Amino acid sequence: MKKLLKHISPLAPDDSGACSVLYELGGIVVICDAGGCAGNVCGFDEPRWFTKKSALFSAGLRDMDAILGRDDRLVEKLAKAAEQIDARFTAVVGTPVPAVIATDYRALKKMSEKKTGKPCITVETTGTNLYDKGEEAAYLALFKEFSKEKKETVAGKVGIIGATPLNTGLKTADIIKDKYENAVCFGMDSGLDEIINASECEKIIVISNSGIKSAKYLKEKFGIGYEFDFPCIPEETLNKAKELKNKKVLIIHQQTATNALRDKINGCEVDCATWFELNKDIAKENDLSIKNEEDFADIADNYDVIIGDISFKKIIPKYKGEFIDFPHFAVSGRGMG
Repeated sequence: MKKLLKHISPLAPDDSGACSVLYELGGIVVICDAGGCAGNVCGFDEPRWFTKKSALFSAGLRDMDAILGRDDRLVEKLAKAAEQIDARFTAVVGTPVPAVIATDYRALKKMSEKKTGKPCITVETTGTNLYDKGEEAAYLALFKEFSKEKKETVAGKVGIIGATPLNTGLKTADIIKDKYENAVCFGMDSGLDEIINASECEKIIVISNSGIKSAKYLKEKFGIGYEFDFPCIPEETLNKAKELKNKKVLIIHQQTATNALRDKINGCEVDCATWFELNKDIAKENDLSIKNEEDFADIADNYDVIIGDISFKKIIPKYKGEFIDFPHFAVSGRGMG
């Protein structure tokens, strides 16, 4: 019961993260569930559902289909959808159902490709991990499947990995492109062609830990260097953080975001924490991984200022320090636009 959340809403799961990456790429995305997980993605974790079209479906598995692992039924439904939708690829995203029955994703991929004649990627999410792990798996599957050919480098072209609403709170890439003029945000305001042509990029900007593995893959395969940034810090949060002096500060968000904000604060002792993956390669000595609400409550009083999603205040009602809001869509469903 250690991970039971009594004060905040459940954090976005890995299947939502995978769907967030795939949403705008022009494929048929099937969430391998009986209907509940798809409803969670579309109703709570995907703000673009109301503004941008996507061929995102639930597999609608019946009890016996799930129990007996009838992959042929799923492939048949996928083939029918492919006949009616002009999609360039198909994708199957895992949930607790295929995890429990040990679905053979390699076989499912081969069956789907043979039946539809389209490339198929599978993302082996389980619904039990957090969104960043699903994003990581989806990005890597996409680049491995479609970014195979080295193309001529385009001077000044920047590839952004990690630009999803769950990370940034954004539904469009405008704010990111304001900073990086010749930028392509893989999976946001872009399609499959940008994935295929990823090797044209002069460099990669990773704005979430979920993009690190893919950035390393692109560097190894094409020699493209990468660096970290998070150009999506809300102006109000940034201004309040810059005013802090001689304070002990804790920043909570996904790790790339916390690091970017820490770099902009002077004259304070600043630690970073995350409920999601803590990558030791980009962490500092006192950075923290928060496992549950009790963890957060135990450390909160050690800091004069906490910068994080305002929903975290519910966990520490007796906290007497200053709390600065830093919205995180994957935590509270609050975005920037």
